[in-house]
Amino acid sequence: MSEPQASGEHARDLVLTERVGNVLVVTMNRPEARNALDPGLMDGLTAVLRSADADPEVRAVVLTGAGTVFCAGLDLKAFARGADFKKLLWFYHRGIATPVVAALNGSAFAGGFELLLACDLVVAAEGARLGMTEVKRGLFAGGGGTLLSRRVPTAVAMEMGLTGDPVTAERAYEFGLVNRVVPADRVLPEALALAGRIAENGPLGVAMTKKLMRERRWCTPDEVAAVFGSADAKEGARAFAERRPPVWTGR
Repeated sequence: MSEPQASGEHARDLVLTERVGNVLVVTMNRPEARNALDPGLMDGLTAVLRSADADPEVRAVVLTGAGTVFCAGLDLKAFARGADFKKLLWFYHRGIATPVVAALNGSAFAGGFELLLACDLVVAAEGARLGMTEVKRGLFAGGGGTLLSRRVPTAVAMEMGLTGDPVTAERAYEFGLVNRVVPADRVLPEALALAGRIAENGPLGVAMTKKLMRERRWCTPDEVAAVFGSADAKEGARAFAERRPPVWTGR
């Protein structure tokens, strides 16, 4: 692994990045504030995630937090001062084409829980707690948490949303919200292994699979033609016939 580096002057030290092959590890770095989302952190995440999505060499992203908490949600002190809390809504609502694996080094609450929901796969530390806690502060989950009932049983979503009470990672695994629950020291290696397996696959096929699954729809004829007629599709077939690993170009 390379040494982690800050991701730009504006968000220096707030967001760290590290390349591991074709996987970009993105670390929220406000451990003293439990990685609460303030304007600087949201700006840093926006810049890094958009840059990763535009880089053809980045085929998967791992998102994690420094310290023992993944993300405590919106920085309420900044919110009370009138800070713009909408800076990351684009990611909550639309995400990026590149697959994102959340590596929950610890608990995720409110906007941090919705950050988890915006990712595609989740590896969580044993004992981590996950919750839509906004109602406890007179708010609601405006970053997509109210769509939770599309992913888990309605009764579960209602209880989490209306009480604001968190559940354990183990319970979240039981109802299909989390892919893996592992000891805390195995979270990042497990997430990297999962992201690495994604990165081995054809990037056009991966991006289209994510898009269609997220949008819950059939493909169009143009989408079929774009992927099945691509150079990568031909390379995949050739590599299979020649019994070798494919070399993807993303074209």
